[in-house]
Amino acid sequence: MRIAIDAMGGDHAPAAQVEGALLAAAEWSDTTVVLVGDSARIEPLLQGRKPANVEVRHASEIIEAEDEPVKAVRRKKDASMVIAGRMVKDREVDAMISAGNTGALMTTGLLVVGRIRGIERPALAPMLPSLDGEGVLALDLGANMDATPEQLVQYAIMGSIYRSKVHGLKEPRVGLLNVGTEAMKGNELTKAAYPLLEQAPVRFVGNIESRDILKKPCDVIVCDGFAGNIMLKSLEGAASVIFSVLKTEFTRTWYTKLAAAVVKKGIGQFRKKMDYNEHGAAPLLGVDGLVLKSHGSSNALAIKNAVRQARIAVSNELVSSIRVEISNGSE
Repeated sequence: MRIAIDAMGGDHAPAAQVEGALLAAAEWSDTTVVLVGDSARIEPLLQGRKPANVEVRHASEIIEAEDEPVKAVRRKKDASMVIAGRMVKDREVDAMISAGNTGALMTTGLLVVGRIRGIERPALAPMLPSLDGEGVLALDLGANMDATPEQLVQYAIMGSIYRSKVHGLKEPRVGLLNVGTEAMKGNELTKAAYPLLEQAPVRFVGNIESRDILKKPCDVIVCDGFAGNIMLKSLEGAASVIFSVLKTEFTRTWYTKLAAAVVKKGIGQFRKKMDYNEHGAAPLLGVDGLVLKSHGSSNALAIKNAVRQARIAVSNELVSSIRVEISNGSE
């Protein structure tokens, strides 16, 4: 198995990418990790500790966070992200991982890797945290601001296959993000999508309110990218405020500091459940190759966990399973 990492994408590139690649290479000797990027910056970080299953593919250009996605992908042909996407397209590698510009990665998926035939729009599908630590797969959370009812059905099918193939769930429960649980609640999109999801080849459990997401009322939640991204940012903001307030309160007096020492382990476990570094990366479902988006602030652990996700997805033939299901549904 060969997995490419865009070594120049992300806030801590290329150091975090190199360290994550080394961790992954040490953990899985049957996997070759290809670091794609400026070899003059990557090689010194590998000095004296480069295992046989780590390779470097030189790329002379970098797609920056502020670059306009479509222009950058089209003009920077030798960018690390674009080269990694081309390697997926040409089947030189089984998957690619990037913590870089999200819009550019979406564009790379569409223009370089290409869509699965029958898929109208790929979807970004990160894992949202849940109290049981297992999480909820949510799509779309920002790849496309708008969606049609038919596209939500495709998201549901792809998300269900992902949870089955990668996480081993037998019959993943699929929910529709809405403002109420009643069947006829919502806007025109959700009202039209509801009966289609009832007829889709998934285990549809109805409408789900965002306030219940952390309790994991379903295994897959589908929505348009606009509503999904608002939900995601709200959860991230709430988590940030909660931990900030806890830190302030627990350091206020010596009584609270003593209390903090008692509950420190429990708070640490809760924080771990909410940490994106533990989940690794979000797949871009619907492109004809495995493309994973890591958080921009990913550290070495997040990169290693993204490789773990990629390994499982490749081993369980995720992309071909989606291809077959969508093909059968369009006949």
